[in-house]
Amino acid sequence: MDSTAATPQTPATPAVPMTVSDQQNTALLDDTLTFLTASTPTNSGPQGIVEIERWAAVLAASERTGLAKIKQELGQLSDMLADAKTPAHDIAEILASLGAETAKVAEEAGGGYAAPLTNLSKQLIKAGNTLSK
Repeated sequence: MDSTAATPQTPATPAVPMTVSDQQNTALLDDTLTFLTASTPTNSGPQGIVEIERWAAVLAASERTGLAKIKQELGQLSDMLADAKTPAHDIAEILASLGAETAKVAEEAGGGYAAPLTNLSKQLIKAGNTLSK
């Protein structure tokens, strides 16, 4: 091969944003609320990580501002749940922070999401309080 020949470049694959319908958002909120009501993060098993991955995918596709901290904390929570040695107190802190951030998003939410997001916020804080005891 000639060293002066141009190297073929693979064109960048355009990122196609995932679209999430209102019905899918509502179902995800309902599933998460049901999950949080039935378990705590320390006994959630693999389903807890699946829930986090679902939310991370939806939030990554969102163009909404103010979600950066939630995205970051979901990643941290996923890492903590994957490590059986993570102290419950550390998980509790992340859950409380996620609850507070979710409450902020709920205040600005439209389309009937304010109430479910407020409920999610309360459930996250409650789960954090349960773990910190």
